[in-house]
Amino acid sequence: MEPGASDLPNASEKRARVREMFDTIAPRYDLVNRLMTFGLDTRWRQRTIDLLGLTAPSHVVDVGCGTGDLARALARHGHRSVGIDLSIGMLRQADPGGVPLVLSDAAMMPLADRTMDAAVSGFALRNFSELVAVIVEIARVVKPGGRIALLEVAQPEGRLLKTGYKLWFNHAVPKIGGWLSDRAAYRYLPASVAYLPRYSDLAGMLSDAGFVGMRRDLLTGGAVQIITATRSGTTRTVVTHVALAEGIP
Repeated sequence: MEPGASDLPNASEKRARVREMFDTIAPRYDLVNRLMTFGLDTRWRQRTIDLLGLTAPSHVVDVGCGTGDLARALARHGHRSVGIDLSIGMLRQADPGGVPLVLSDAAMMPLADRTMDAAVSGFALRNFSELVAVIVEIARVVKPGGRIALLEVAQPEGRLLKTGYKLWFNHAVPKIGGWLSDRAAYRYLPASVAYLPRYSDLAGMLSDAGFVGMRRDLLTGGAVQIITATRSGTTRTVVTHVALAEGIP
């Protein structure tokens, strides 16, 4: 049976459930990540940094940083990064490597207006309980002309690739996660793709928040996407777009 809507918390309980889930799986999160991506997640993060097109040193916030992989990769490239996450369990598992990691809600980041040269996020968009609020918050802290790069899952278009993707992501990943960590959490993770807006809707949210020049790069046969954009100097009125797929509570 494929993971579905029944594996997902409803909107009112999502924040607490997701935080509890990541606290639970934190001790083996990095190990399972490497196994279920065949180590490709390292390359995806590198591509995310490349697409920012930043000159070091730049100030970059990693929103939903988890154990801090992306924030540390940015630091290795000479940037001054800071990671923010809601899960104390994930932050406790992190090896900071000199990068400050802060316990905070991504919709209320403890950063001053227009102080960041860029913001990144790695596989976190579908876990935010209020995605529009997070995007607006990112727009608040990123300087005009600053960059964002959002790394997320996607679904391949080709029939053969799509079939293989579904078999791996919907069946193999929950089994691996169940053996090594927590079965319920790794049923949630494939199912949580349903929370992810279509690219057109996400581009609309970004545009409403004041971002321009949206671009979408697909990696690994379309299984992963990186969305980049630039912060304009114009303040816009935010219009809430429909963020959830049909049928999700």
